[in-house]
Amino acid sequence: MDSATRQAEIVGRLRRDGRVDVAVLAGSLGTSEMTIRRDLDVLADGGVLRRVRGGAVSLMKRGEELPFALREGEGSATKRRMAAVVAGLLEDGEAVVVDSGTTGLAVAHAIAGRRLTVMPLSLHELPPLAADPATTLLVPGGTARFGEGSLVGPMTEAALRAMRFDTVVLTCCGFSALDGVMAHDVQEAAVKRAAVESSTRVVLVAEAAKFARSALVVACPTTSIDVVVTDAGAPDAAVEQLTAAGIDVIRA
Repeated sequence: MDSATRQAEIVGRLRRDGRVDVAVLAGSLGTSEMTIRRDLDVLADGGVLRRVRGGAVSLMKRGEELPFALREGEGSATKRRMAAVVAGLLEDGEAVVVDSGTTGLAVAHAIAGRRLTVMPLSLHELPPLAADPATTLLVPGGTARFGEGSLVGPMTEAALRAMRFDTVVLTCCGFSALDGVMAHDVQEAAVKRAAVESSTRVVLVAEAAKFARSALVVACPTTSIDVVVTDAGAPDAAVEQLTAAGIDVIRA
Protein backbone atom coordinates (compact mmCIF):
# COMPACT_ATOMS: atom_id res chain seq x y z
CA MET A 1 0.00 0.00 0.00
CA ASP A 2 1.50 3.36 -1.02
CA SER A 3 1.67 6.42 1.23
CA ALA A 4 -1.23 8.25 -0.48
CA THR A 5 -3.54 5.27 0.01
CA ARG A 6 -2.47 4.85 3.66
CA GLN A 7 -2.98 8.52 4.40
CA ALA A 8 -6.40 8.50 2.75
CA GLU A 9 -7.36 5.53 4.96
CA ILE A 10 -6.08 7.35 8.05
CA VAL A 11 -8.10 10.44 7.15
CA GLY A 12 -11.19 8.29 6.65
CA ARG A 13 -10.82 6.80 10.12
CA LEU A 14 -10.23 10.23 11.62
CA ARG A 15 -13.45 11.48 10.02
CA ARG A 16 -15.33 8.47 11.39
CA ASP A 17 -13.82 8.12 14.86
CA GLY A 18 -12.07 11.42 15.59
CA ARG A 19 -8.94 9.58 16.77
CA VAL A 20 -6.50 6.92 15.50
CA ASP A 21 -4.00 4.66 17.24
CA VAL A 22 -0.56 3.96 15.77
CA ALA A 23 -0.45 0.28 16.73
CA VAL A 24 -3.98 -0.39 15.46
CA LEU A 25 -3.24 1.36 12.15
CA ALA A 26 0.01 -0.54 11.67
CA GLY A 27 -1.75 -3.87 12.21
CA SER A 28 -4.75 -3.18 10.01
CA LEU A 29 -2.78 -1.55 7.19
CA GLY A 30 -0.02 -4.15 7.23
CA THR A 31 2.91 -1.82 7.79
CA SER A 32 5.30 -0.75 10.55
CA GLU A 33 4.53 1.66 13.36
CA MET A 34 7.42 3.84 12.17
CA THR A 35 5.77 4.17 8.74
CA ILE A 36 2.45 5.09 10.37
CA ARG A 37 4.18 7.75 12.49
CA ARG A 38 5.68 9.26 9.33
CA ASP A 39 2.23 9.33 7.73
CA LEU A 40 0.80 11.03 10.81
CA ASP A 41 3.59 13.61 10.71
CA VAL A 42 2.74 14.43 7.08
CA LEU A 43 -0.93 14.83 7.94
CA ALA A 44 -0.06 16.92 11.00
CA ASP A 45 2.04 19.25 8.84
CA GLY A 46 -1.00 19.64 6.59
CA GLY A 47 -3.20 20.67 9.51
CA VAL A 48 -5.37 17.57 9.36
CA LEU A 49 -4.58 16.18 12.81
CA ARG A 50 -2.76 16.73 16.09
CA ARG A 51 -0.34 14.12 17.36
CA VAL A 52 -1.05 12.70 20.83
CA ARG A 53 0.61 9.90 22.79
CA GLY A 54 0.16 6.67 20.83
CA GLY A 55 -1.76 8.21 17.94
CA ALA A 56 -3.52 11.35 16.74
CA VAL A 57 -6.79 13.27 16.97
CA SER A 58 -8.61 15.01 14.13
CA LEU A 59 -8.44 18.77 13.61
CA MET A 60 -10.91 18.71 10.70
CA LYS A 61 -14.23 20.44 11.04
CA ARG A 62 -17.31 18.57 9.89
CA GLY A 63 -17.30 18.37 6.10
CA GLU A 64 -14.01 20.25 5.77
CA GLU A 65 -11.88 19.47 2.75
CA LEU A 66 -8.32 18.19 2.96
CA PRO A 67 -5.49 20.66 2.23
CA PHE A 68 -4.59 21.06 -1.45
CA ALA A 69 -1.17 19.39 -1.13
CA LEU A 70 -2.75 16.24 0.31
CA ARG A 71 -5.55 16.11 -2.28
CA GLU A 72 -3.28 16.63 -5.28
CA GLY A 73 -2.10 13.01 -5.49
CA GLU A 74 -5.51 11.56 -4.61
CA GLY A 75 -7.04 9.86 -7.66
CA SER A 76 -4.54 11.59 -9.94
CA ALA A 77 -4.96 9.09 -12.81
CA THR A 78 -8.73 9.59 -12.74
CA LYS A 79 -8.32 13.36 -12.75
CA ARG A 80 -6.00 13.16 -15.75
CA ARG A 81 -8.52 11.04 -17.68
CA MET A 82 -11.35 13.43 -16.92
CA ALA A 83 -9.15 16.41 -17.82
CA ALA A 84 -8.36 14.83 -21.19
CA VAL A 85 -12.09 14.47 -21.88
CA VAL A 86 -12.65 18.13 -20.97
CA ALA A 87 -9.83 19.19 -23.30
CA GLY A 88 -11.58 17.30 -26.10
CA LEU A 89 -14.77 19.29 -25.50
CA LEU A 90 -13.03 22.62 -26.08
CA GLU A 91 -12.51 24.07 -29.55
CA ASP A 92 -9.53 26.23 -30.44
CA GLY A 93 -10.35 29.91 -30.12
CA GLU A 94 -12.68 29.51 -27.14
CA ALA A 95 -12.58 31.73 -24.07
CA VAL A 96 -12.55 29.46 -21.03
CA VAL A 97 -12.66 29.78 -17.23
CA VAL A 98 -10.88 27.00 -15.35
CA ASP A 99 -12.06 26.58 -11.77
CA SER A 100 -9.72 26.02 -8.82
CA GLY A 101 -8.85 22.79 -7.00
CA THR A 102 -6.76 19.77 -7.89
CA THR A 103 -9.12 18.76 -10.69
CA GLY A 104 -8.91 22.27 -12.12
CA LEU A 105 -5.12 21.96 -12.07
CA ALA A 106 -5.35 18.69 -14.04
CA VAL A 107 -7.49 20.49 -16.64
CA ALA A 108 -4.98 23.34 -16.83
CA HIS A 109 -2.22 20.83 -17.64
CA ALA A 110 -4.44 19.12 -20.24
CA ILE A 111 -5.17 22.33 -22.17
CA ALA A 112 -1.75 23.98 -21.77
CA GLY A 113 -0.43 25.11 -25.15
CA ARG A 114 -3.87 25.09 -26.81
CA ARG A 115 -5.02 28.13 -28.81
CA LEU A 116 -7.44 29.25 -26.12
CA THR A 117 -8.06 32.33 -24.00
CA VAL A 118 -8.05 31.07 -20.42
CA MET A 119 -8.86 32.68 -17.08
CA PRO A 120 -7.62 30.38 -14.28
CA LEU A 121 -9.11 30.71 -10.81
CA SER A 122 -6.08 29.32 -8.98
CA LEU A 123 -2.46 30.34 -8.62
CA HIS A 124 -1.48 26.68 -9.10
CA GLU A 125 -2.78 26.80 -12.67
CA LEU A 126 -0.66 29.76 -13.79
CA PRO A 127 2.65 27.93 -14.50
CA PRO A 128 1.30 25.33 -16.97
CA LEU A 129 -0.95 27.85 -18.73
CA ALA A 130 1.78 30.50 -18.99
CA ALA A 131 4.34 28.12 -20.52
CA ASP A 132 3.24 28.45 -24.16
CA PRO A 133 2.45 31.68 -26.08
CA ALA A 134 -0.35 29.91 -27.98
CA THR A 135 -2.51 30.25 -24.85
CA THR A 136 -3.75 33.73 -24.00
CA LEU A 137 -3.75 33.98 -20.22
CA LEU A 138 -6.18 36.29 -18.41
CA VAL A 139 -5.30 36.67 -14.72
CA PRO A 140 -8.09 37.95 -12.44
CA GLY A 141 -7.43 40.01 -9.36
CA GLY A 142 -8.51 38.95 -5.91
CA THR A 143 -7.27 37.33 -2.73
CA ALA A 144 -5.43 34.01 -2.85
CA ARG A 145 -6.59 31.57 -0.17
CA PHE A 146 -3.58 30.41 1.83
CA GLY A 147 -2.54 26.85 0.96
CA GLU A 148 -5.43 26.37 -1.46
CA GLY A 149 -4.25 29.00 -3.94
CA SER A 150 -7.78 29.72 -5.17
CA LEU A 151 -8.62 33.32 -6.07
CA VAL A 152 -11.62 34.74 -4.24
CA GLY A 153 -13.27 37.98 -3.24
CA PRO A 154 -14.97 40.97 -4.93
CA MET A 155 -12.08 41.63 -7.33
CA THR A 156 -12.21 38.07 -8.69
CA GLU A 157 -15.99 38.19 -9.03
CA ALA A 158 -15.84 41.58 -10.78
CA ALA A 159 -13.22 40.31 -13.24
CA LEU A 160 -15.49 37.39 -14.17
CA ARG A 161 -18.61 39.52 -14.51
CA ALA A 162 -16.80 41.97 -16.80
CA MET A 163 -16.18 39.18 -19.35
CA ARG A 164 -18.22 36.75 -21.45
CA PHE A 165 -16.78 33.24 -21.76
CA ASP A 166 -17.69 30.36 -24.02
CA THR A 167 -17.14 27.68 -21.36
CA VAL A 168 -16.53 27.43 -17.64
CA VAL A 169 -14.89 24.23 -16.42
CA LEU A 170 -16.37 23.94 -12.95
CA THR A 171 -15.10 21.81 -10.05
CA CYS A 172 -16.82 21.01 -6.78
CA CYS A 173 -16.48 19.71 -3.24
CA GLY A 174 -19.77 17.86 -3.47
CA PHE A 175 -22.50 17.34 -6.04
CA SER A 176 -25.96 15.85 -6.34
CA ALA A 177 -28.74 16.06 -8.89
CA LEU A 178 -31.00 17.45 -6.16
CA ASP A 179 -28.73 19.99 -4.45
CA GLY A 180 -26.42 20.99 -7.31
CA VAL A 181 -22.77 22.04 -7.11
CA MET A 182 -21.48 22.55 -3.56
CA ALA A 183 -18.38 24.14 -2.04
CA HIS A 184 -16.97 24.27 1.49
CA ASP A 185 -15.91 27.91 1.32
CA VAL A 186 -18.47 30.73 1.01
CA GLN A 187 -16.14 32.96 -1.05
CA GLU A 188 -15.23 30.15 -3.44
CA ALA A 189 -18.92 29.43 -3.98
CA ALA A 190 -19.49 33.10 -4.89
CA VAL A 191 -16.66 32.96 -7.46
CA LYS A 192 -18.08 29.77 -8.99
CA ARG A 193 -21.47 31.47 -9.24
CA ALA A 194 -19.98 34.49 -11.01
CA ALA A 195 -18.12 32.20 -13.45
CA VAL A 196 -21.31 30.30 -14.28
CA GLU A 197 -23.26 33.53 -14.84
CA SER A 198 -20.59 34.80 -17.25
CA SER A 199 -20.35 31.63 -19.36
CA THR A 200 -22.44 30.23 -22.19
CA ARG A 201 -21.66 26.58 -21.37
CA VAL A 202 -21.03 24.98 -17.97
CA VAL A 203 -18.94 21.80 -17.84
CA LEU A 204 -18.77 20.23 -14.38
CA VAL A 205 -15.88 17.86 -13.65
CA ALA A 206 -16.65 15.62 -10.68
CA GLU A 207 -15.19 12.22 -9.86
CA ALA A 208 -17.56 9.57 -8.52
CA ALA A 209 -16.67 10.25 -4.88
CA LYS A 210 -18.08 13.79 -5.15
CA PHE A 211 -21.58 12.36 -5.74
CA ALA A 212 -21.53 11.03 -2.17
CA ARG A 213 -20.35 14.28 -0.56
CA SER A 214 -22.12 17.41 0.52
CA ALA A 215 -20.65 20.79 1.45
CA LEU A 216 -21.68 23.98 3.20
CA VAL A 217 -22.67 26.21 0.27
CA VAL A 218 -24.60 25.62 -2.95
CA ALA A 219 -22.67 27.36 -5.73
CA CYS A 220 -25.19 26.71 -8.50
CA PRO A 221 -28.19 24.46 -9.16
CA THR A 222 -28.04 21.40 -11.38
CA THR A 223 -30.17 23.23 -13.96
CA SER A 224 -27.17 25.51 -14.69
CA ILE A 225 -25.03 22.58 -15.90
CA ASP A 226 -24.75 21.49 -19.53
CA VAL A 227 -22.19 18.67 -19.29
CA VAL A 228 -20.91 16.49 -16.44
CA VAL A 229 -17.57 14.74 -16.87
CA THR A 230 -17.08 12.00 -14.29
CA ASP A 231 -15.51 8.54 -14.02
CA ALA A 232 -16.70 4.96 -14.35
CA GLY A 233 -17.65 4.75 -10.68
CA ALA A 234 -20.35 7.43 -10.86
CA PRO A 235 -23.61 6.03 -9.45
CA ASP A 236 -26.01 4.86 -12.16
CA ALA A 237 -29.05 6.37 -10.45
CA ALA A 238 -27.47 9.82 -10.36
CA VAL A 239 -26.34 9.55 -13.99
CA GLU A 240 -29.88 8.57 -15.02
CA GLN A 241 -31.31 11.57 -13.14
CA LEU A 242 -28.90 13.94 -14.86
CA THR A 243 -29.52 12.44 -18.29
CA ALA A 244 -33.28 12.69 -17.77
CA ALA A 245 -32.79 16.39 -16.97
CA GLY A 246 -31.12 16.91 -20.36
CA ILE A 247 -27.53 17.02 -19.08
CA ASP A 248 -24.85 15.22 -21.08
CA VAL A 249 -22.88 12.84 -18.84
CA ILE A 250 -19.49 11.56 -19.97
CA ARG A 251 -17.69 8.84 -18.01
CA ALA A 252 -13.91 9.01 -18.48
